[in-house]
Order: sequence, then C-alpha cells, then structure tokens
Amino acid sequence: MSGKEIESLVNELLDKSEIKLNRRLIAELVKESLQLGNDATSTLNLKIASAAIAEMREAFAMFAPFSERKKVTIFGSARTKKNDPVYKQTQTVAAKLASDGWMVVTGAGPGIMEAGMSGAGREMSIGVSIRLPFETSANEVIAGDEKYVAMRYFFTRKLMLVKESQAFICVPGGFGTLDEMFELLTLSQTGKGNPVPIVVLDLPNDPFWGELDSFIKKTLLPRKLVSEQDLALYRICSSVDAAVSEINNFYSVYNSMRFVGKKLVLRLNRQISDDHLSRLNNDFSDICLNSEIERIAATKAEIDDNDLPDKPRLAIQFARKDFGRLRQMIDAINTVDSF
Repeated sequence: MSGKEIESLVNELLDKSEIKLNRRLIAELVKESLQLGNDATSTLNLKIASAAIAEMREAFAMFAPFSERKKVTIFGSARTKKNDPVYKQTQTVAAKLASDGWMVVTGAGPGIMEAGMSGAGREMSIGVSIRLPFETSANEVIAGDEKYVAMRYFFTRKLMLVKESQAFICVPGGFGTLDEMFELLTLSQTGKGNPVPIVVLDLPNDPFWGELDSFIKKTLLPRKLVSEQDLALYRICSSVDAAVSEINNFYSVYNSMRFVGKKLVLRLNRQISDDHLSRLNNDFSDICLNSEIERIAATKAEIDDNDLPDKPRLAIQFARKDFGRLRQMIDAINTVDSF
C-alpha cells in the first residue's frame, strides 16, 4: 500500500471518529503505529509502545482538569517512617505550599510520598504511582481518588511527575530520589525543561544534600564536568520556610517563557522599571546574541494561542548554551528590591 493510500485511509478514520482538533498530530500517531507493523517490530517492543501510549493517555486525561493549577512535585524515599523528622518536615512543607494554592504531586506510595499528600490533604494532592511487586496500591490519602493514576513504566511515570509541575522539592532518599533529582537538573541544564525552582531540602544541621553539593563542587566542578553557572539550577534549603519562599519568590515577577522563532520571550507578572531593565542588560549581555533584552508586546503566535497575551514581556536572542545563566537572570528579574 502506498503512502498516499495510507494517508487517505487515516484521514477517513479521523473523519469517522469525528476528530477535529490536532488532526495532523493524531494522524502522525496512527501512521507511526502502522509503521511499527511494517517494520516487523517484535512483540515485546510493540507491548512497550502500546502500553506507554495507553498509560500516557490515561495520565494526560487525569491531569487535564488541573492544567491551570500550579503544582509542585515532591520526591523522596518510600522507606521513610512516620516517626522520622524528614517525614514530619515533608508534611509541613506540603501543608504550607497547599495553603498557598499549590497542588502537591507525588508518586502516591508510602514514606515521603504519603507525607507530602497527608500534609497537603486529599483535595490538594495528585498521585502517579508505579506498579511494583512490593507496592501494589496507592497510599490511603489518595487511593480511589480521581486525581490518581497507576503506571507500569518508570519512564512514563517520571514524565508525568516532571511535565505537569512548575516547582520541585527533593528530600533525602535513595537511588530513585537521586535519579529523579539529577534528571531534573539535566533537563534544566540542557534546556529540555523550562527553568523551574528545584529545592533540595535538608533537615537543620543534617546536611544530606549538603554532602552531595560538596561532591559537585569539589569533584565535578574542578574537572569541568559542570559549570559554575550550573550550580544556580538548584537551591539547598534547611528549613520549610526557606523552601516555600524559594518556590513562591521564583514566580514573584517572572511568570513563564516561550520560544517564538529565534526569540526567547519571558512573560512577567508585572512590568519592571527602566533601571531594572538597564541593569539586566549590563549583567547578562553574555547570553544575548547581538541584541539587548527588550520589552515587547505579545507576539502573534502567543495571541493566536491565547497564551497569556495580557502579561508584560521581555525578549532576547538567547544563546542556547547556558541555561544556568538564564536561571540567574530570572533570579535577577525577581529581585525587584535591589533596583
């Protein structure tokens, strides 16, 4: 069957399914699925692809009603007991963030995941669990709730835990927590994820993350395996108040960003002063390609998408190689009091 014949059949299928939105992308999904058959893909690989799409569809649908709500994901160990100070600290930070309007997303299991949800409360919690032989159901806070989904694969689960949130807190944990924390940093470092507050939360006088920070600074940095600017991608906090402040302050002036053509557009919650803008241009000229940071109106693409068209904006021709510096610029945008 020719490519044109397949395309015609796919379009006929979409017509009969009465699919009108995003037809091109859905058609691509159907055609790629058919191509798996033409490639004589193994049964195991087909099972992986089919299950991944099915559970992502279920998770997308679960998150959809809360797309406009701000969300923070908390990562930590499933092994942490209720009498552990880390458990109680997690409950407290989740409760404070929930009182500020943040929905709390966790892996829905025991330990720190349960602590975050019990602190936030069922109404403000969203759970994305993994099906494991020794973790067969969600914790009692979120079990049976419409804001809960179970997933088979770690990679699809991690996608949903990361994709839907605008802030992250990592508390002490094992291999899984370290994996999640370093993936967050990798996404931010490479620009595959937008800049977000990544808080690594220690207990007072118990430097779990402080020890890791020392390793990064004493081993990775001297070997030039990371840059000095990469250290700006995360914040070590040793108190609940500091963690909550770090997350809320990140969005005090800065709102969000979007690439439009070659321009990076930064949407703001309020306009900054001329002096503030001048200082930004002076301090961050190294990440602007043959241009300055300038005020602009909403672009046509943003207006067409109804993508925050009423927000004030800054735009730069961003050198897409140093996202640590971009994070530093966002911090400078938020420090209104110093201008």
